Amino acid sequence: MSKPLKQIHLAAHFPGVNNTTVWSDPKAGSHIEFSSFAHFARTAERAKFDFLFLAEGLRLREQGGKIYDLDVVGRPDTFTILTALAAVTEHLGLTGTINSTFNEPYEVGRQFASLDHLSGGRAAWNVVTSWDAFTGENFRRGGFLPQEERYSRAKEFLTTANELFDSWHGDEIVADQAAGVFLRDTKAGSFVHHGQHFDIHGQFDVPRSPQGRPVIFQAGDSDEGREFAASSADAIFSRYATLEGGRAFYRDVKQRLAKYGRRHDELLILPAASFVLADTDEEAGELAKDVRRLQVSGATAIKHLEFVWNRDLSSYDPEGPLPDVDPDVSADHISKGRAQARMYRDPIATAREWRELAAARNWSIRDLVIETGNRQNFIGSPATVAHTINEYVQADASDGFILVPHITPTGLDDFADKVVPLLQERGVFRTDYEGPTLRHNLGLALPDDLRGEERVAS
Repeated sequence: MSKPLKQIHLAAHFPGVNNTTVWSDPKAGSHIEFSSFAHFARTAERAKFDFLFLAEGLRLREQGGKIYDLDVVGRPDTFTILTALAAVTEHLGLTGTINSTFNEPYEVGRQFASLDHLSGGRAAWNVVTSWDAFTGENFRRGGFLPQEERYSRAKEFLTTANELFDSWHGDEIVADQAAGVFLRDTKAGSFVHHGQHFDIHGQFDVPRSPQGRPVIFQAGDSDEGREFAASSADAIFSRYATLEGGRAFYRDVKQRLAKYGRRHDELLILPAASFVLADTDEEAGELAKDVRRLQVSGATAIKHLEFVWNRDLSSYDPEGPLPDVDPDVSADHISKGRAQARMYRDPIATAREWRELAAARNWSIRDLVIETGNRQNFIGSPATVAHTINEYVQADASDGFILVPHITPTGLDDFADKVVPLLQERGVFRTDYEGPTLRHNLGLALPDDLRGEERVAS
């Protein structure tokens, strides 16, 4: 008997807190005006996507003490954007990245519960941690938590937030006007939490929301991050772009669920993926090369090389050879606040490898950064892209993808108009939304006290 076709989950990542955006393209628009967010969200909903995803940066990145344009400058508040989008969409999930290192459970809990009410049950929370003093300087003296404490705080943060969400059961509001009784239980919302990171008690002031709790996303790839997702998340992001790498990650994370009493389908795996579409595969390939060169300008290439060299390389020609000098491994990192500062465990070995690669292939600094950096995941005609996405999902390399276009806000339009119909024709993507909440549309169960013993069919 053949294996039944999996249904593909698709979501849209509003670009901005990344370096995939081609802000210099004439078609590019604002990353801060509401009209951009509204167009992007409406396109995603028209295509029946599960949700819109917002990343978050709590400080503008810099190098050598100066802000640079690897990211689009300007990062409006996540909750403000998602709440506004709730008013111009009806079905699309609204997912926000909110940091557990620099916030408090009560504040975040009431914000997500409020968003879930205002959107009719479409809120989702990407729970992240932050390791660096660079961001922490905006929040507290000392700036950061030691690495070993980040996940313990995140776990307790989420546990505490869930206690707040669950402090209302959903049946407390009577609102009997004739009897003059509003609440059945005047202790509704009462909570007490005593822990290592949080010691709070009181009454949570937002009644039970349609989903009970927001859908929980997690993005960590470390062993700790994978365990956190297996124990507590509804979905996890994957950074693996190949079929083989995606399948290995999928198997590893899914196998961890059993120890927490969870089933295989209770955690979705959704990699972020960029794409380039054209009428033919050949045209898409040429366009992808052009996009990569726009994403990696000469100045951007030098900045990326500085992540490894930890030196000021501004005097080097980006179209020339790599530096002969070795990376500086002794000083504070020139790229503090960038994840890349942690990516290269042995900078001298990386520099040696890159020099050999560039010499063998006659690559300039810019060529090297383009060829070794992030690349588009799906390149081709609509038929080719639809086939590849379906192949990855049916092969258990993912449960779907969070798509990141390189143009804002119209970069999703062609995918919605040309790729989605092909997936629908294959019977692997919805033609309409399954239910009123994001949990329904992701095939995830509601919390126990809202669903009894029923499960939402996945």
